[in-house]
Amino acid sequence: MTRYTGHVEKVLETAQSSSAAARSRLAASWRRSAQKHGLDPAETRLPERVDGGNLRQRRESLETFLTIAAPRLDQLFTLVGQSGCAVLLTDTDGVILDQRIADSDAKTFESWGLVAGSDWSEAREGTNGIGTCLTEQRRLIIHRDEHFYARNTAMSCIDAPIFGSNGEIVAALDISSARADQTEGFNRLIGAQVTQTARAIEEANFRAAFPEARIVVADCDDTESATLLAIDTHDLVIGATREARRVFDLGTGPLAPRPAVDILGRDDGPTGFEKAEKAAVVRALTRAGGNVSQAARQLGIARATLYRRMKRLGLDES
Repeated sequence: MTRYTGHVEKVLETAQSSSAAARSRLAASWRRSAQKHGLDPAETRLPERVDGGNLRQRRESLETFLTIAAPRLDQLFTLVGQSGCAVLLTDTDGVILDQRIADSDAKTFESWGLVAGSDWSEAREGTNGIGTCLTEQRRLIIHRDEHFYARNTAMSCIDAPIFGSNGEIVAALDISSARADQTEGFNRLIGAQVTQTARAIEEANFRAAFPEARIVVADCDDTESATLLAIDTHDLVIGATREARRVFDLGTGPLAPRPAVDILGRDDGPTGFEKAEKAAVVRALTRAGGNVSQAARQLGIARATLYRRMKRLGLDES
């Protein structure tokens, strides 16, 4: 039995088991690949590629995002490019839009179909780093024999999703390795870099989407995710990253503006509105020499109303 034959049999046997799929995310992906997408792990064809016009349209639709991502892809490639790794960025369909590959490795990756325009969705390529990352919307590593297709078992793929300013997934960041001696331990080290870069791209893209807003970095247990809120000049939250939406239970889809104090609480004291109101009352009392009746007339409110406001704002007659 060849190595490829053994892999094909293992994948098909696992894909037929509903109990295996319930216990393992990898088995669940193999099952989706075989039963939902009707793929054969013994298939030898290369990944499908979109034509030049289609690729150009895809890139144009994400032009700003790709511009923001480019220098961070360059930085990531300087760390891993000399160790037989390629850096790839895809859209939500799993089509490779941008890449960084060393000249010495270019032929190897091209022979695998890891080139711009190739479709690495799970529906086309079965279990693989890019497609399964997009399907499950999580960080993952697909190492060698974990791939669905036997022809892909020579590679290791380390991926992280990137979420857009509206909280929806917008891309997958992938590092694929051509090294024959790639180890799972080395994959985990690379995975940390992939996650860090994905977060940096997500943060920069979010800030670019709200250039006039104040960006608040919120506390979060998940230090690998961007937890940002965009707050306008009226102290309304007008944007939130995916992780911020999860932390503050803001839901998905379009974000209706809401007061920042309702989301962040009041640990820092009075709200901006209360500070402004307090300042107005203090100015009126100062001009009136502490005379509450005269200050109330300046503010255009009743004396009793001013007393109530002073009490609420923590002011006394002195």
